[in-house]
Amino acid sequence: MSSSGLIGASARGDGFASLSESLHGLMHAYRRQLREGVRRHGIEVPVTHLRVLKCIRNCPDSTARSITQKMEMDKAQLARVLNDLSQWKYVRKKENPADRRSQFLSLSPSGKRLLKKLDRCEQEAAAEMTGGLSERQIQSFMRIAQMMIESQRQDS
Repeated sequence: MSSSGLIGASARGDGFASLSESLHGLMHAYRRQLREGVRRHGIEVPVTHLRVLKCIRNCPDSTARSITQKMEMDKAQLARVLNDLSQWKYVRKKENPADRRSQFLSLSPSGKRLLKKLDRCEQEAAAEMTGGLSERQIQSFMRIAQMMIESQRQDS
C-alpha cells in the first residue's frame, strides 16, 4: 500500500486508522498521561513556562533572544514567562559580559528540582504508554518519529 493510502481517512472500513488519526490520538494520550503525572506530583507551573525551563536547561548560557529563536516564541510572551520564572525563583539571570544588553539565563536550585519532578512525570507517562511494547518496537518508533520531525525542520 502506498503511504498516501495511510495518510488520508480510512475508506476501507476495516478498522485501520489513518496516519493523522493515529498521530492525533497518540499526542492526546501522551498529553493526558503527562497532565495526570503533573497533577500527581503537584506541579502547578504552566506548560509554556516548563518548556522555557527545559530550554534553559538544555542550552547553557541561554539568553532571551536565543530562546525566542529556538522556541519560535514571541519576545513579549517570553518576557512575561521569564518575569514569572524569576519571580518564582526558578531562573537566575547573570549579566552577559560580551553584551550588556542581554543576560545569561540559568536554572536556580528550585528550578532544577522542578524539572527533576517533570522528568519523572515524563518517564512515567512514557512507561505507561510503552508498557506493552518491546525494546525493539520502542527503538523503531523513536527512529521513525525522529525522521518525521527532521523532515519538518528541513521543510521550514
